[in-house]
Amino acid sequence: MSKNFFITTSIAYVNSVPHIGFAMELVQADVLARYHRLKGEKVFFETGTDEHGIKIYRTAAEQGISPQEMVDANAARFQALTSALDISQDYFIRTTNPDHKRGAQKLWKKMLAQGDIYKGTYEGLYCIGCESYVPEKDLIEGNCAIHKKAPEFLKEENYFFKLSKYSTKIRELIQSDTLKIVPEARKNEILNIIGEGLPDVSFSRPQQMLPWGVPVPDDDTQVMYVWCDALSNYITGIGYEEENETFKSFWPADVHLIGKDILRFHAGIWIGMLLSAELAVPKQIYVHGFITSNGQKMSKSIGNVVDPFGYIDEFGIDPVRYYLLKEISTTDDGDFSRDRFTGVYSSDLGNNFGNLVYRVFSMNEKYFEGRVVKKVMDDPVSLVGAINSLSGFIEMYHRAIDKFDLKAALEITWILVNIGNEYVDRTKPWALAKVDQEELAAVMYRLLELVRIIGVMLVPFLPRTAEKLLVQFGESGAIGDLSRALTWGGLIEGSVLVKGGVLFPRLEEKVV
Repeated sequence: MSKNFFITTSIAYVNSVPHIGFAMELVQADVLARYHRLKGEKVFFETGTDEHGIKIYRTAAEQGISPQEMVDANAARFQALTSALDISQDYFIRTTNPDHKRGAQKLWKKMLAQGDIYKGTYEGLYCIGCESYVPEKDLIEGNCAIHKKAPEFLKEENYFFKLSKYSTKIRELIQSDTLKIVPEARKNEILNIIGEGLPDVSFSRPQQMLPWGVPVPDDDTQVMYVWCDALSNYITGIGYEEENETFKSFWPADVHLIGKDILRFHAGIWIGMLLSAELAVPKQIYVHGFITSNGQKMSKSIGNVVDPFGYIDEFGIDPVRYYLLKEISTTDDGDFSRDRFTGVYSSDLGNNFGNLVYRVFSMNEKYFEGRVVKKVMDDPVSLVGAINSLSGFIEMYHRAIDKFDLKAALEITWILVNIGNEYVDRTKPWALAKVDQEELAAVMYRLLELVRIIGVMLVPFLPRTAEKLLVQFGESGAIGDLSRALTWGGLIEGSVLVKGGVLFPRLEEKVV
């Protein structure tokens, strides 16, 4: 019986168009979803858009359109980004969908029945950008630390959630790794926050202040605040409303993948909500960092916002995926610059990997008419004196993915690329062709088999490139048994291979 694997991204707020940071989160989640499918697991991968809130209501009013018109247009751009990046999600949820609204209201009623929602008066500082109240101690010179603007003072009657009731239990779940937070630094961060005790949180807004949202059940004067609306998408997207077979099969989530700025909401408020509703908590929360642009925080006013669509159109899908996965730390902040992007494209993808594939297939076609002449069971990794065997590198690759270090997994793959290039330079097949056909056949088998295994390793990361490569071996790109596909000796003697084109064309010089 195959294992189930449920992974979610955060849902993107649609007050503007997609940015490169969300593109990175999509790609990271996609790698994990594809990897677990390759392992034979039944995967459900959910992403989507968060479409309610005062920021959207006000922005739509400024543009002279309805909130629904605005979210429809922007959500379409986020859906287009998933296609543009070759993201393999199973469901794209929108929080304006009727089934999501009904599911969120069901969750509210469950928490209310537990005695965990009550009415009270709240007054405090509210940041429109964060869509949340901000403690005065967290302000910097009177401004929100993230949005650099002074919050508004609000006093209103709201419903509250008794998060404080679950503070101790949440701490225990995280400390014991029942709810595992990755990386460890983020686990320590949230434990420090919880150490102060989690306060009750405002759970609704007056309808007259926020007409755009999910109505509170049995109280049309109030609209759900972001927590019960947006956070509940992780269960409404898999059928919580009806508690159908998908929900029963996939909940709890194996991984919530989020940015570091929303950790306290997901590891604090969301977990409290699940405990109140007597639902299982997610198994893991993976936390990534931010992307800067040329060393600075991205800002429209500075003009350094990176448009993912532009880079995809110019360079292709897989080069963008590669940069986001290998050149930016999986769990820390990283920088995106055009100079670095073009340098990585040329060196890693063009000169190293693309050149290795082209040379190996060209030589095999030249010397053996594209046939695999001789099968050998020793591999280039051991022959060039690497510290690890090929199987050792593959084991490291699996461990890196399991630890949510996708950058490390790609770096391990590129060590094998470099070993392949080194082996070509060391053995000099063009010289062997003149003196020793038998040894040449053995050398070509080692190189072809190494390239095949590298192609398999790249399937979750660079799916289109991997498919092009594996088709040259007569495979469709459907791996089947991943363990067997990554075992040396899969290339059959007598097979006829097909030389393909250049995987990564040279870049023309561009004026930046």
